Amino acid sequence: MALGESIARGELRPGDRLPTHRDLAQRLGVTVPTVSRAYREASRRGYLSGEVGRGTFVRGAVQPRPAPAPEREEQGIIDFDMNRPTVDAPHEGYLAESLARLARSPELADMLRYQPNAGLPAHRAAGAEWITQSGLEAQAERTVVTSGGKHSLFVVLHAIAKPGDTILAEELSWPGIRSVARYLDLKLQPVKLDDDGIVPEDLDRACREHRPKALLCTPTAQNPTVSILPVARRRRIAEICREHDIAIVEDEVYGPLIDEPPPPVTTFAPERSFYLTSLSKVSAPGLRVGYVLAPQGQVGRVAQGVGATTIFTPPLMAEIGAQWIASGTIRALVDWQRREVSERTQILRSVLGGLKFRTEPHAMHTWIQLPKPWHPGELIEAGRRRGLSLSQTDAFCVGINEPDAIRLALCGPTSRARYEEGLKRLADALAAGPEFTATMV
Repeated sequence: MALGESIARGELRPGDRLPTHRDLAQRLGVTVPTVSRAYREASRRGYLSGEVGRGTFVRGAVQPRPAPAPEREEQGIIDFDMNRPTVDAPHEGYLAESLARLARSPELADMLRYQPNAGLPAHRAAGAEWITQSGLEAQAERTVVTSGGKHSLFVVLHAIAKPGDTILAEELSWPGIRSVARYLDLKLQPVKLDDDGIVPEDLDRACREHRPKALLCTPTAQNPTVSILPVARRRRIAEICREHDIAIVEDEVYGPLIDEPPPPVTTFAPERSFYLTSLSKVSAPGLRVGYVLAPQGQVGRVAQGVGATTIFTPPLMAEIGAQWIASGTIRALVDWQRREVSERTQILRSVLGGLKFRTEPHAMHTWIQLPKPWHPGELIEAGRRRGLSLSQTDAFCVGINEPDAIRLALCGPTSRARYEEGLKRLADALAAGPEFTATMV
């Protein structure tokens, strides 16, 4: 509107007093109601403020803030470290529609009130519906709404373990597991992996030797190795956990991206399994909504963990998640993300095709075996000199030495052009070879 443009240009300054409705109407040759409507709209947009008995004053333009670029990108760095979904125009359109729908809702004010720790019934039902799409039987009364996957992990471990207890984890695991375990003062013990994932025989050994409380696992698109645990192993792992009476904490945040994933491990031992999923990893990282499907007797303990940390998941966020599940928006965004990852996987093969790496057509990361004589620290430093941010391999290691491999996040760079440029810089670094520093004695 013209008033906003005048403020933005500096023709009107904060604190300036505006003419009365009648005076401005006479100057412009319009009716008083027309000016009144314009003043009301300007006030709604934050340009003006009215003081009874004094008049109407300029508050200053409320400039819309551009969406911030990731911090590393602002610094000119191409980020292959952060594993995040790509956010683009489709997300903006869906979010705008949801916010407009929320603005018209007669229950909007309810979103500002205190909520149950486990979430509103409608939000728990939406979470159960999302979990059901994995093939599990999920009920709203067994579903707890959380503020994303890491929050889910925290509240589940808080529910089933006490300080000093031992938890088993894959020997290469998502770094968030280590940080949560440290915060809760839990001991992590590694379970061996091969190309198919957890080795059941080593799981059995670890259970006998360490008497753990639980096994943490990511059976589908394992982070960082991208392995997908075969059905037979999933069944055997469930049997071993039942034999040793330990809980299963199954992290399936990447499952919806994968073509026809096997049934969750939870399928084979539902009475002791906590199934964790999230909307953040498959749609948008800012949508901090996760869900825990817990055994019936443990739902209260998990909800208490939510109460002790965030009191409840922000209901406006949970409502958007619920709307997107009900409308099919989440599924549309998952399909969009799958197409984006597929394109980036093809670029990966064209630029780094000479390397040995593990990937899946729609997995968000790849696990690259480094050619000799490279070691992860050397490549990370060589990448840094070329403006690349690469994941520290030792951050994924649970009680083992780091392998000669790195994880590459396919969607860390915000555009395909930057992604391809980053891969070419990485290829140049690998072709140049590591820079050895001679030490004189």
